[in-house]
Amino acid sequence: MTHHIISIRTYVIIYAVLMLLLVATAGAAFLPLGNAHLPVAMTIAVIKAVLIVLFFMHVYYSSRLTWVVSVASFLWLGLLLVFLIADYFSRGWLDIPGK
Repeated sequence: MTHHIISIRTYVIIYAVLMLLLVATAGAAFLPLGNAHLPVAMTIAVIKAVLIVLFFMHVYYSSRLTWVVSVASFLWLGLLLVFLIADYFSRGWLDIPGK
C-alpha cells in the first residue's frame, strides 16, 4: 500500500480557506439574518469539517472503503441531528408553577 504525499502548498491553501471560513462564521454572527443564523453557521461548519476530513485526515487519497466509512459517518451524524431537532420541536413546554 502506497501513501500519497500531500504538498505543503496544499496544506497552506486549505489552512487559508479554513481561516477565511472562520472569519465568515464570526462575520455572519453580526449580520441581521433573522432565523437564518443557524443554517448559515451549520453550512459553514459542514464545509470546514469536510475540508478537514478530506485533506488533513487524508480521506481524499484513501481507498473506497475509507470513503464509504467517512460518508456513512456524516450521514449518521446528520440523521442523529435531524432526530434531535425533531424531538426538540415536538415536545411541549411544561407549565410548572413557581418556576
